[in-house]
Amino acid sequence: MAKAFASTIVDAPVEVVWSVIRDFNAMPSWNPAITRSDIENGLDADVVGCIRSFALADGTAVRERLLSLDDSRYGFTYNFETPAFPVTNYLAGMELIPETKSDRTFVRWWAEFDEQPGDAGKYVDIVSNDVFAAGLKALAGRVAGIARPADTQRWQGLRPAKVFTSSLIAAPIETVWATMRDFSGMGGWHEDITRMHMRDGARPNKISGVRDFLFGEGALWEQLTYLSDTEHAFRYRILKSPMPWLNYHAGARLYPVTDNGQTFAVWTADWTATAQDDLTLIPTVHETVFQKAFDTLEKQLRRV
Repeated sequence: MAKAFASTIVDAPVEVVWSVIRDFNAMPSWNPAITRSDIENGLDADVVGCIRSFALADGTAVRERLLSLDDSRYGFTYNFETPAFPVTNYLAGMELIPETKSDRTFVRWWAEFDEQPGDAGKYVDIVSNDVFAAGLKALAGRVAGIARPADTQRWQGLRPAKVFTSSLIAAPIETVWATMRDFSGMGGWHEDITRMHMRDGARPNKISGVRDFLFGEGALWEQLTYLSDTEHAFRYRILKSPMPWLNYHAGARLYPVTDNGQTFAVWTADWTATAQDDLTLIPTVHETVFQKAFDTLEKQLRRV
């Protein structure tokens, strides 16, 4: 199966970007490659299952069906009913992720499909660059600098995690991942972490391995529960900590930003604690653990 992909950082809050692309019939308003668009059978553009019929600038007629729409996580998926290219089993989607450091938005547009014999790679390049990358560039220009409406509620009131921290790192994803996937290496690039090592001589890529370290003066044990080189992601849980929380589980994931060769990083955490304790715990983890980790890692990679 072929895979097409493009991504960018848009200089606008996620609510602004979502208000533009959420409308399944609105591509002509932000994508110059689309000259007209109509939703068939008089349905609204946010009815899952509706079909948009549109025309490309060269006159090609295309029909796409909305398969899912998610207002709480800012994404949708769709397929081809009448393809724009000679491909089959086409499934595509867009996802928006807010950048908490600057209130910009990471946008990724992806597709999976089967190409005809002899076309290997041809439509991956066309879809990735001529369709997705070009469309994202137009979208970025359409919404750049628009302020977040005062009456909006991010995540529809349901955050993905108690702490959600995201940031752009000015380095390629392979470089960032090579450093972050070392579960015992964080002490080398986070100035508040010392004496980090794997307990019992475990390898840092061993699932169930435990890292032992000091954060300031507090001693912690964290156990690796998930590691993926394909997703560029890891998760872990805390086994020992001086902090007043239970069931702490956290993880990070990296995404490539294809138009500038940089990396979009997301780090989240959940736990159980009293509401009073969370008043301190949530900003501490967000600012002095996750965001500081992204900032200090970026500084280190720039020196390399």
